[in-house]
Amino acid sequence: MKLKKIIISAALLLTAGLFLAPSALAADCSGKTGKALTTCLDGKNKINNADNGLDKGVQAGESGNTNSLPDIIKTVINVALFIIGALSVIMLIYGGIRYTTSAGDSSKITSAKHTIMYAIIGLVVALLAYAIVNFVVTNISK
Repeated sequence: MKLKKIIISAALLLTAGLFLAPSALAADCSGKTGKALTTCLDGKNKINNADNGLDKGVQAGESGNTNSLPDIIKTVINVALFIIGALSVIMLIYGGIRYTTSAGDSSKITSAKHTIMYAIIGLVVALLAYAIVNFVVTNISK
C-alpha cells in the first residue's frame, strides 16, 4: 500500500511539473498577440542569450549560426538523456499498473516491483548523467 502511495505521488508531481513549468515560463508574454507577442518573445530570447554569453552580432554575409561544437554535443546528449528519462517514467507507470493489477499473485507483484525499482534507477541515472554532462561541457567550453 505504501508503494502505491509513492507511485501516485510521484506521478502527480511529474504531471504537475509538466503542466506548470511551461505556463511559468510564458507568464511574461501572456495576453499579447501578433506583433506584441513576437516582440515579447524576441526580447526574452535576447535576454536569455545575453545571460548565457551567446549574444553575438551577425556581420554581413554571415549565416547567423553561432552554435559551437560543445553546444551541439550538449544538445545531442541532452535530447538522448531526455528520451531515456521519458522511457524511465513510462516504465515506472507501467510497473505501477502491473502492480495494481497483479490480483495478489506473488510472482506478478515481484515482477512489478522490479520494474518499478529499475525504472527509478534509470530515472536517477538519467538525471545524474544530465547534470554531469552539463557540468563537463560547460567547463570544457570555457
